[in-house]
Amino acid sequence: MALTLAGLAAERPLGLRVLTGEDVLDRPIGWVHPTELTDPQAFLEGGELLLTTGLALDEETSPAYVRRLVDAGVAGLGFGVGLSHDEVPRALVATAAEVGLPVLEVPRKTPFIAITRAVSRAVAADEYATTVRIGRAQQELTRTAVGKGGPAGVLRKLAKLVDGWVLLLDLGGVEGAAPAVAQSYAGEVREELKLLRSGTRVFELDGHEVVLQTLPTRVRRALAVGTAEPLDTAGRHVVNTAVALLSLALEQDLRLTHAWRSLRTGLVDLLAEGRYELAFGVMTTVWGDPPEPPWALVALVGGPGQRRRVCDALEGEPGLFFAEKGSAVLVAGRSGGDVLDRALAAAASVGPMYAGLADPVPLENFAAGAEQADLAARAAEAEGKPLVTYAEHSARGLLSLIDPVVARIYGENLLAPLRRHDETGRGDLVESLRCWLEHHGHWDVAAARLGVHRHTLRNRITRAQELLGRDLDSPGVRAELWVALQT
Repeated sequence: MALTLAGLAAERPLGLRVLTGEDVLDRPIGWVHPTELTDPQAFLEGGELLLTTGLALDEETSPAYVRRLVDAGVAGLGFGVGLSHDEVPRALVATAAEVGLPVLEVPRKTPFIAITRAVSRAVAADEYATTVRIGRAQQELTRTAVGKGGPAGVLRKLAKLVDGWVLLLDLGGVEGAAPAVAQSYAGEVREELKLLRSGTRVFELDGHEVVLQTLPTRVRRALAVGTAEPLDTAGRHVVNTAVALLSLALEQDLRLTHAWRSLRTGLVDLLAEGRYELAFGVMTTVWGDPPEPPWALVALVGGPGQRRRVCDALEGEPGLFFAEKGSAVLVAGRSGGDVLDRALAAAASVGPMYAGLADPVPLENFAAGAEQADLAARAAEAEGKPLVTYAEHSARGLLSLIDPVVARIYGENLLAPLRRHDETGRGDLVESLRCWLEHHGHWDVAAARLGVHRHTLRNRITRAQELLGRDLDSPGVRAELWVALQT
């Protein structure tokens, strides 16, 4: 810890006497600077103990001199008596007391060099202690990172070393926290992260100083460190070490994770191709016996970060096989078991995801079952529901099997010529076509429903056929137009 004015004044051999500023003697002394200049501001950085004999000072010039020192941010003033002045000028003492500048009277017998040596020894000892603290902290963090602790262990160790809390965040949310209560700060920290593209940002949060620093990893991450007091030099070095170790560990984990997840996705492809023996052989070798068919298949739809974290949550779950398939995570387990409950629990732990269930699925129908689960999950996402089963989805009819966004775009493009015509006010072709198709091409019934003559309806349908460039006598064309009109 840096030497303070109080610590210096307590060194009896120096014989210093405190004249003012007794309540702020806890100020650390950055260095000592002796000078007889009446305006030494240009030569000061702040935090110094300034030493003077007052050679150019008197009762009139002392007040302005003191105020200049305060503006320069000095820690305090040591005034040597017995040379230029028998005592410290009263005006200097009064002004220093008024503005809160500590003044130490230095007796004639104490040379300034003795004070300089005392401060130098303290600064050297403080720097050595800082170096030792940094070295030990780096060793502890490194041992944790390369041992079984991994990134989570580094976070716990860092929180202990800085006596604070730590959050590791990525684009999807919180990736790690130490201690667990640090999770409560995640929302505010993520808002601050939006203002930081790279580098470091420091802000106040609930009485803590928070240092938010981005990590140089391929996946955008940031480390937030909150402490009751601002980090000192050693603390900043410790945080920088943790950032470097976390970046290395996470990049290694990322490469390994990508390899494992690519293997899982490859196994899904093998199962879809009907190469069950090869797929089961790899599963057995790597993870043990796969779940016994028939399977319940659950598709979980969410963002990239959510998919990654739900895979982490499912890792090691007995009796389950999971893999990323496109933009979803496919979970397989024995039909009739608790596959759905476990998949939903994993999804709930990482934020809102949407699930689709296909159950039961014989092994030979794996490809179709995976597609069914994915379609149901897309339906759940479109409707904002946590779960839709394929049985529920398929019961809604053919249109439920078409992606809503794709269907809408297709319908808009197909019917665009008719809608542009109707916008001119020259006839209602879209509604006429809808009514005609709805009544299976019966002219009289459709015309009556529309309230027009059948010849008027014939003219409208003929015009629609010309604009669409399609044969409306074709059942396939009629089916396409009917689907388009439903979107």
